[in-house]
Amino acid sequence: MDRILSLLIIAPPILFALTVHEYAHGWVAYKYGDPTAKNAGRLTLNPLSHLDPLGTIMLFLVHLGWAKPVPVNPYYLRNPKKDLIWVSLAGPGANILTALACGLIIRLIHPMSGYLMFGSSSFSVLTLMLVYGMMINLVLAFFNLIPLPPLDGSKILMGLLPPQYEYKMEQLERFGPFLLIGIIMVTSFAGIPILSWILSPFVNFFSYLFAGADFSRFF
Repeated sequence: MDRILSLLIIAPPILFALTVHEYAHGWVAYKYGDPTAKNAGRLTLNPLSHLDPLGTIMLFLVHLGWAKPVPVNPYYLRNPKKDLIWVSLAGPGANILTALACGLIIRLIHPMSGYLMFGSSSFSVLTLMLVYGMMINLVLAFFNLIPLPPLDGSKILMGLLPPQYEYKMEQLERFGPFLLIGIIMVTSFAGIPILSWILSPFVNFFSYLFAGADFSRFF
């Protein structure tokens, strides 16, 4: 029963984080002139339009996962190199804003949020969902900002690099996904917290900034 309850509490924040992330990509691309996501029915906040079955399962199991990438056609963009940076930033940016909203609500509900203790009477189901929402969105944001293909960070880096270095990023695209999967597997099953070393400083800093408390035990 506790396991089922935990899933019911964590499922809405996960679905919302993935949906907001992909919707933001599609919305910004549309604003820059690319109707591909809209024409594909992806410019929606319906989570069923964005879920990738394996990516969602991984998010539940190891707290790292993905949704179906929103299709973007750079040929529609007015300035493809520059506009793709903003399209790529949109997903992580939306997650950070969502985390901020969760943190502010936590502060509003619990002005002394720094003294919240898991399992206390004040730690309600709503608070749990908000804390998970904040932490999941922060993890998703900063995980996607890692500059490894196919993550958003690699597209941002590609847009910032001088033209003479772009071909190196294009070469990295061939084995980047395998390297990323390898890092996730080592982190999850070999007990070597590589991703935690990378993400924890950012996630912990912003969770404390937004909610005024250390919620690292949820990460």
